[in-house]
Amino acid sequence: MAISSKDAKAAVVLAAGKGTRMKSDLPKVAAILAGRPLLSHVIDHLVEAGIRRIVFIVGYQQDVVRKLVADHIAASGLSDEIQVQFAEQTEQLGTGHAFLCAADSLSDYSGPILVASGDQPMIQSGSFRELLETHSNGGHGLSLLTTRMEDPTGYGRIMRDADGQVERNVEEKDASDEIRKVQEVNIGTYVFTGPEIFSLLRKIGSNNAQGEYYLPDALVLNREAGHTIGTVTLTDATEAQGVNSPVELKFLEEKLKLSQSSGLA
Repeated sequence: MAISSKDAKAAVVLAAGKGTRMKSDLPKVAAILAGRPLLSHVIDHLVEAGIRRIVFIVGYQQDVVRKLVADHIAASGLSDEIQVQFAEQTEQLGTGHAFLCAADSLSDYSGPILVASGDQPMIQSGSFRELLETHSNGGHGLSLLTTRMEDPTGYGRIMRDADGQVERNVEEKDASDEIRKVQEVNIGTYVFTGPEIFSLLRKIGSNNAQGEYYLPDALVLNREAGHTIGTVTLTDATEAQGVNSPVELKFLEEKLKLSQSSGLA
């Protein structure tokens, strides 16, 4: 059964990374957590949140990722419910560039586009739903998930103005010592409105410490275009935890076991 782009809430899942710190030849999103690939957890949470159209950005060992997605969709009995597309990122030029790779796939789509990372398996469906609702109800140009961390090292910091409105994101490598003290962080999950966002993102530059096109730069572009920015702040920072190393994978395994033994999962 074909799914109408008019009726399907869309998501773009960033799944092109290699994950060099994982010490594995497999794509990072294929790492196993609680008996399933990281990407499978993300797919399930998106579907539970009402997403019915997903574009996967693939790159490193994309055949493995494509098969992983196909096998999971088939095993879950979702083949008739979910429209799956793939877009290739041929160069690793940052998250902004990765999202732009989905522009052609979503050229016929008008509506909210949720952007999620394939290596963040802990973000729950309720958080995705709340973000989508915040975006739609507030008429925002961009909405994002944030959380507060006692030790925010490695994360982009959320900078707010005197009225508490989000102004911009500053990546760790571009941050001053004072900005690094900010505990509210950007966890890389957004909702944009398509197709306008793709035109806006083409204005992103790469004048930063990494020489990459940062998706968080869309915050400034949205404000300059006169749009408001919505936020949902996660109370449980564990939801924001991604997997970049075997140590982080083990940490999430222990968290899930604890939740299950407590009857919370």
